[in-house]
Amino acid sequence: MDIKVTERELRDRIERLCKAITKRYDEWDTAVILSRVSQYYFTGTMQDGILIIKKNGEAMYFARRSYDRARIESPLACIYPMESYRDAAAAAGRELGNTLFETELLTVGTLERIKRHFSIEKMYSLDNIIFEVRAIKSPYELHCMKESGKQHQKLLDEIVPSILKEGMSEVDFTAELYRHMLKIGFHGVSRFSRYQTEMIAGQIAFGENSLYHTNFDGPGGMKGMSAAVPIIGSRDRFLRKGDLVFVDIGFGMYGYHSDRTQVYMFGETPSAEVVRAHRKCIEIQKQAAELLKPDSIPSRIYESVMSGIEEEFLENFMGFGSRKVKFLGHGIGLHIDEPPAIAEGFDSPLEENMVIALEPKKGIAGVGMVGVEDTYIVTPEGGQLITGGEKDIIAV
Repeated sequence: MDIKVTERELRDRIERLCKAITKRYDEWDTAVILSRVSQYYFTGTMQDGILIIKKNGEAMYFARRSYDRARIESPLACIYPMESYRDAAAAAGRELGNTLFETELLTVGTLERIKRHFSIEKMYSLDNIIFEVRAIKSPYELHCMKESGKQHQKLLDEIVPSILKEGMSEVDFTAELYRHMLKIGFHGVSRFSRYQTEMIAGQIAFGENSLYHTNFDGPGGMKGMSAAVPIIGSRDRFLRKGDLVFVDIGFGMYGYHSDRTQVYMFGETPSAEVVRAHRKCIEIQKQAAELLKPDSIPSRIYESVMSGIEEEFLENFMGFGSRKVKFLGHGIGLHIDEPPAIAEGFDSPLEENMVIALEPKKGIAGVGMVGVEDTYIVTPEGGQLITGGEKDIIAV
């Protein structure tokens, strides 16, 4: 059963956005929101439309398709039909003044169409400000994410071991896994904010395929179906006894995600080397999780944890060979990849009720990727685990 956000919460989000913009750009006049995920965050519905927010907090949402659905789904009254931006300009006023856009997503073509009907003085970037507002989760959002985390745990601890069969391909496994995900409440898509990032469910690979080169910004790898579709498992890699099975997937309910990785060993017992490397990743994860407290600085958490790792272990840590990432974790919510990252350059302090996924992993040549990933809520006592992980390799 779906659950709905309240009008009061949506109004609070809009108010917090206006305050955050004013803090950075006191001279602003208008914020224009075009991305559907951000429109959903502020209106409770996701349509082909444009959300216009004025400095005084007045919001107007113009929906092209479907206005009727927007009225059904959103508790806000400020929803209007639109055939083109001309209709929005007639209702909201042509003069936008100093205007903020989500510049990571705004195309030149869309901007030109907007300029035909609106007058803009100066342009500013809205992306980081929206992420700043979205980073602190409300009780409603935390409820959604905790529910996702519970089902995520069930999926990886109970369901995955029951569906791994010798001789199945990575695609066979992914299809069966996805079927079970939908049955237990998955909302059907894993959303990423990074431009042009596509993902069906996550990174799923047998054995050495989890070390394969990938354009995805994560420690693990996958071979994919072809050069044109590298985001889902191989049809030609079949599960054999002694294979490490790498399952790094997002789960999501009501729009909100959790993120977890679990590693399995099929048909045999993992070697002592593999067990040691995996357990070291668990130790690193727990160390970082203890530091997820309000006022902690993400870059300092990263520096503190990384400086304590032995030089030998750092080889193929957070990747394999030349393909390594420079973070230990990332924010998560309506997108799987949100600020803040636990990485250099993220110097703003954490705040209570931010949600962070930590994912220390290590590649082992000829074997695959080991390590863990789990989702945590920032609390005064440290990270509150909501995905039930921090687990050893599960033998199947």
